[in-house]
Amino acid sequence: MTRVTAERIGLLINPTAGKHRGEQVGTRVADLLEAAGRQVVDLTGLDASRAEGKARAAVASGDIDLLVVAGGDGVAGLGANICADTDVPLGIVAVGTGNDNARELGLPVQDVDAAVRRILAGGVRRMDLGRVLTDDGERVRDYLGVLSCGFDAVVNERANTMLWPRGPQRYNLAILRELPVFGPIHYELTIDGVEREIDGMLVCVANGRAFGGGMKVAPAADVEDGLLDVVIVHDIPMATFLSVFPKVFKGTHTSHPAVEIVRGASIRIATERIVSYADGERVAPLPLTVEAAPGALSIVR
Repeated sequence: MTRVTAERIGLLINPTAGKHRGEQVGTRVADLLEAAGRQVVDLTGLDASRAEGKARAAVASGDIDLLVVAGGDGVAGLGANICADTDVPLGIVAVGTGNDNARELGLPVQDVDAAVRRILAGGVRRMDLGRVLTDDGERVRDYLGVLSCGFDAVVNERANTMLWPRGPQRYNLAILRELPVFGPIHYELTIDGVEREIDGMLVCVANGRAFGGGMKVAPAADVEDGLLDVVIVHDIPMATFLSVFPKVFKGTHTSHPAVEIVRGASIRIATERIVSYADGERVAPLPLTVEAAPGALSIVR
């Protein structure tokens, strides 16, 4: 681990994070960084696409030594994609709703001042990313935490069509609406060249341990081991699934015989009518291949 020595810090915020506190958070972060003698490069754009473009250009041109993002898991994942395979480290100010990735990395959550202190005084180390590819080998995106493509992804897809309620309760309501109509999904999996077919309720490919606001779906996952944890919940009655599902918040679901975890470096997942999600964001419909990208990201921890 090396110490942070960045003088030129790019700042990318999500204005809607933390119940639309993003702008105030961004101002506070900039004030603290400038008070510490750092030059802050504002990467705000008229929209998310323009902001991302500015950040990518700043990284590629060497105009910044460090990228700091402020928001939730989505903006942290965006920052990871921008800094992936570069020597520009990523610093995270976690002020979103879930903040799973920051929490699992041991970073301050919902504490702007503590997060900035960590960025200024912390260390930089390399971590793995999950890398999503099409069947043609085209890179779709990278992710920090967990790619989901089962019940949880179906719930996310439903929640994204709902206008009410806002925040975590929308996800909970989507669960209640999906439960009566959900059935097992037929998957074709290839894990490090080994092909298999299963009927299951859930398949996740985990780089980190948790997603969904504290669900420790892969409690033994390690972001520095160069491997991904494939979490499979095999076909079980819905009543059994409902009894197992709450255990994921403590990571104790892995003791159930229907839960299987396989480690691998390359995983292809194929099924119909399922859209994958990662770091709280919609990724792409299956089929997809996920590969471990060892040490692809420098992160301030």
